[in-house]
Amino acid sequence: MPPLNPLHVFEVAARLGGFGRAAGELNVTQSAVSRQIAVLEGFLGVRLFHRERHGATLTEAGRLYAAEINEPFARIAAATARLSDEKVAETLHVRAYATFATRWLIPRLPSFKARYPRLDIRLSNIVRPVDFTRETVDVAIQLGNGQWSGTRSALLLPDVIQPVCSPALAAGLAGGDPALLRTRQLLHSYYRRRDWPDWLAAVDVRDVDVGRGMVFESSVLTYQAAAEGLGIAIGQVLLLKDEIASGRLVPLFDRPVRRDLGLYAVWPLDRPPSRKLDLFLAWLEAEAGHAASAEPAGAAG
Repeated sequence: MPPLNPLHVFEVAARLGGFGRAAGELNVTQSAVSRQIAVLEGFLGVRLFHRERHGATLTEAGRLYAAEINEPFARIAAATARLSDEKVAETLHVRAYATFATRWLIPRLPSFKARYPRLDIRLSNIVRPVDFTRETVDVAIQLGNGQWSGTRSALLLPDVIQPVCSPALAAGLAGGDPALLRTRQLLHSYYRRRDWPDWLAAVDVRDVDVGRGMVFESSVLTYQAAAEGLGIAIGQVLLLKDEIASGRLVPLFDRPVRRDLGLYAVWPLDRPPSRKLDLFLAWLEAEAGHAASAEPAGAAG
């Protein structure tokens, strides 16, 4: 193997077409470039450059040699760039409910990746509150009042609920009286069993048996069942804008109810500040601000 530093200097000088340009790229003097080329020529026993008053030009041997070593140097540069990118890239571990992830977060993530291409999101979902002391999670999206021990939190979306169903079922409720629910099939999400009682109490409707109807493991499945016409679900309307706009789901009775709950970004209090978390939280809050500004008119607590 030839001495690598003279070989590198030769590759730059050959690629750029002269000692002066090579000196500029390498941040050395032109005479230093000339000395390194001379070292390589001495090792090879071949003249690589013609040195003339107006500059240095490749000999035929130098041209052929440069063509041979150009690709290996380009591959080394590319490999180095990839390794540097991997060192700079960061991963943020995010925990979110499946409904929030599918209806709100994932459709918006392309804009985040376009803005921060070196920050990777690893998204997981679980219903129970996250335990930051036991789980590899940087930030979680949780439903509650914003008070979780040992954490900071930021409100993203208020919890606004309203009955929703398919257009076909909505046509049979044209009277707009919530009392009609007494004779309709209700759909329930297993982990949101308070939704129906809270909404009915807020709109002062009694004698609706909230214990009947179909129960689904998640809100995602419950909304799918409502769209297919199986019954009437309580919808988190801020997460169902696309379904409502497309007509797959129809909000009923014009009575959205805002509870003293919300979807919060939650992160541990005892960890040092993190640039990746700060960037993600700022983006989340900006996106949530746009969504909340379109909150349904007339929402009541």
